[in-house]
Amino acid sequence: MNQVEIELSVLSRQCLERRIPNLEILSSEIATWESELNQQKPSFYWSFKTKDARKKMQRLYPSI
Repeated sequence: MNQVEIELSVLSRQCLERRIPNLEILSSEIATWESELNQQKPSFYWSFKTKDARKKMQRLYPSI
């Protein structure tokens, strides 16, 4: 999963669990969420190395 997918998943769980009536409110809510997230400066810890990932995902990506 890449970082964009992770952020969209978090956004959908934290912000989009309800119906938002119009685009202006949606844009405002996303901007607020994004600002708060950027202030926290989140980081990701990848528990495996590229070599290990390639070995594990070899079936999906047979040649590099």
